[in-house]
Amino acid sequence: MSSQYDITETLDVKGQSCPMPVVKTKQAADELAEGEILEVVATDSGSMSDIDGWADGTSGVELLEQVEGDDVYKHYVQKTA
Repeated sequence: MSSQYDITETLDVKGQSCPMPVVKTKQAADELAEGEILEVVATDSGSMSDIDGWADGTSGVELLEQVEGDDVYKHYVQKTA
């Protein structure tokens, strides 16, 4: 599976474990303008459910897609407000 988004910023949280991928994703998303897309690259498998849960419970962001690769997890978050 390959994702083609107009990425505004890439956040590298490889090697970091819970809760840091979510904490840093929130911080980076707060800096985005409406419509911009953040790509988060993580190695923590828990980031799949953590970032999904964070996005579901956070207004103003939408989780567009999550892609699981070889020990790398990519998350695409769009600022919606």
